[in-house]
Amino acid sequence: MITTLPVDVAASAAQVLRTLALDEDLKWQIPADPRLGPLARRVARRFVAGETLDDAVRRVAGIVTDGHRASVEYLGESCRDAQRASAETEVFVAAARNLPPAVSISLDLSHVGLAIDRDLALDNAARIARATADTGREMMISAEGSDRTDAVLDVHRALCERFEHVGVTVQARLHRTAGDLLRLLPLPGRIRLVKGAFLEPRTRALAREDPALPVAYLRYARQLADAGHLCSFATHDRDLIAGVDQLLGRSGRGDAPWEFETLLGLGPDRLVAMADRGHPTREYVVFGTEWWLYVCNRLAEDPQRLLQAVADAAGDR
Repeated sequence: MITTLPVDVAASAAQVLRTLALDEDLKWQIPADPRLGPLARRVARRFVAGETLDDAVRRVAGIVTDGHRASVEYLGESCRDAQRASAETEVFVAAARNLPPAVSISLDLSHVGLAIDRDLALDNAARIARATADTGREMMISAEGSDRTDAVLDVHRALCERFEHVGVTVQARLHRTAGDLLRLLPLPGRIRLVKGAFLEPRTRALAREDPALPVAYLRYARQLADAGHLCSFATHDRDLIAGVDQLLGRSGRGDAPWEFETLLGLGPDRLVAMADRGHPTREYVVFGTEWWLYVCNRLAEDPQRLLQAVADAAGDR
């Protein structure tokens, strides 16, 4: 029985998956396909809470009961219809009103209009920021491809002129991140540090398998920790988690400005281990019908997950 993919096969699989994650038509076609849809849903349920806000509410209730924080994102990206972008914004507003207290809201700005018009995205994001502020929860802007990073950071900065609780995600892979962090540190709101999963040219980003990537991640983690800025160390990489734990003195505290964050379906044992060491921990929960591109990116991050995906697809029917 094959339990791991050969390195060259894994690299090729990751490239294919990242390419699939750029095909916006597939996010509608795969779930709707009468044969592929049911198989893909069985794979997706490892990573996705469900298709409705109620599904997310039920999932985060258990996470909070287990002693972790939670963040919720309504899946969707690259929305190219202004009316729909505004309608989707209402789902985030409803989530802010209905999720348990202190559960944060995450979103792609391209879900609420950034792929159409900067001011539309800012107006819709401001509506979500107001709803989250009114309900005492953080709002976190997710990372997108490097071709949108300038626009994402521009909208984030504009929101920070009006709100204190809006955070943003930076990718350790991107060559530009060192400069971006210097500009972000004076701003309020949490900074979430991730490796980065998007298909990127080498001129803009380190390869996922580049040994320089964990070095960069730990360098940025130290910069955030030394600054005392609100931050999230979002990774499932055991070596990185151990490295960050070490630079934090292998000791956490309940009022720490940092937290360790993992995605739903990935790394719950890492969360428990860090919580046992006293670190604040968070699990990131997604819901919605546009789950296909998200699942492709999760599999691309670690192509060894393809073997589990095959098992999931062939599972209970």
